[in-house]
Amino acid sequence: MVRLIKTTLILLITLCTTFSYSFQTESEKPNSRITNAIKVSTEGNGSPILFLPGFTVSGLSWRETYSQMQTKGKAYYFSYAGFNGNNPIKMPWYSSVKNAIIEYIKKNDLNNMIIIGHSMGGNLAIDVASELPHKVNKIILVDSLPCMREVMMPNVKAEHLFYESPYTKQMLEMDENQFKEMTAMMASNMTNNKTKAEEISNWILEADRKTWVYGYIDLLKLDQRTILKKIQCKTLIIGASFPSIDIAQKNFEKQYDLLENKSITMASNSKHFVMFDQPEWFNQTLNNFLANDNQ
Repeated sequence: MVRLIKTTLILLITLCTTFSYSFQTESEKPNSRITNAIKVSTEGNGSPILFLPGFTVSGLSWRETYSQMQTKGKAYYFSYAGFNGNNPIKMPWYSSVKNAIIEYIKKNDLNNMIIIGHSMGGNLAIDVASELPHKVNKIILVDSLPCMREVMMPNVKAEHLFYESPYTKQMLEMDENQFKEMTAMMASNMTNNKTKAEEISNWILEADRKTWVYGYIDLLKLDQRTILKKIQCKTLIIGASFPSIDIAQKNFEKQYDLLENKSITMASNSKHFVMFDQPEWFNQTLNNFLANDNQ
């Protein structure tokens, strides 16, 4: 069992890790606000567009996507505790992040929202859309599954995963050189873009190690399939073609079976970071969905 968990965790971590953004000077940075579990930066005006990144990723990584969007609005870039220089928080981590996002939405009275989430950001988008359905207009889920554990660890139940285990101990105690080698391998499995793979690796290396290890246990425990029926808005699901379009699409169709108002589209020749591997196709697909009220 330990060997199974170790192997599958390494594979799963490659599904929900980093995304990078170009350096901005201080004058170019959006306005930022920090809470205990999240950091929120904003720019622009209009109806809210929430950008939720994946595990270890800065919300500002979405600025390039925002710049290519034809649908205008005020961008809200979310980043998470323990990553991107943000202070870590106590476990459980994911639920604290989720609750902080929902509280932020309520406190700032955000309505008619578009939410774009990659990987774990897609899980957070599902939570928001299911708990606040009257506030959400559309959501875009990028290579995100409601229950990753079911695909990668089908015989492992959530209650059998623990923060303290031989695997987590090994990850916490791994020296920097070993950890760097492992993150490089992970990054190469997440994108076909070699330049971006190095940036992805750096995001992992800069993360708080305990948040990276324990926070991912939280993600493995998630199973959002039963709450999908609560989502009322139109949803676009964008999937990567790795390991093949047929295999990946069947997983998406099965896991999102209870989500009614959805469309699923698959990127070609793409790994987890579709926006890195197929940027023009990704931007066009996103813009078409947001522009088409009947989709």
